Amino acid sequence: MDSVRTYFPELTEQQLRQFVALEGLYTDWNEKINVISRKDIGNLYQHHVLHSLAIAAFIRFRAGTQVLDVGTGGGFPGIPLAIMFPDVSFCLVDSIGKKVRVAADVAQQIGLTNVTCKHERIEDEKETFDFVVSRAVMPLADLIRLTRKNLSVKQRNAYPNGWICLKGGEMEHEILPFKHKTVVHELKNDFHEPFFETKKIVYVSL
Repeated sequence: MDSVRTYFPELTEQQLRQFVALEGLYTDWNEKINVISRKDIGNLYQHHVLHSLAIAAFIRFRAGTQVLDVGTGGGFPGIPLAIMFPDVSFCLVDSIGKKVRVAADVAQQIGLTNVTCKHERIEDEKETFDFVVSRAVMPLADLIRLTRKNLSVKQRNAYPNGWICLKGGEMEHEILPFKHKTVVHELKNDFHEPFFETKKIVYVSL
């Protein structure tokens, strides 16, 4: 939790309380359902919360923005981003029902009113959004193919509408088809922990 405070000193008391509450909630859920790898639950804040918030270091969503989190699992990156941006709406989608239940419960327990959780395949989602976010859920080409229908053409942010993906390792081959529309942002420039050395944000504009 200290790392979250360090990198985002502007957090309000309510936001800090919400972030602190995540540890107990995810630990409890993880004993029932393997939402986060058992050996990784001790790294919740660095490997999951702070990693999700890397998107907030890349873009500050304007009030009223609508974001679709594809393959959210237990709520990453959607829930940390929803805490960070209380005036932004987040729709968290996953095809695995028990993980969606975790995300929905965590959001309710910490009082998030800007989160909707849906148990569905992304192919079935009909609404439109300003951005699609994901955390290493599928190859970039597949994500773009499946969610292009969900992106609105109306612009309201500094970056054009598009896809913001948390990725790791070598990305050259994956971004090749979208190279002229792509920005690759190295997270080691924002965060000093070794975990972020190979982590990246890949942003593709619509």
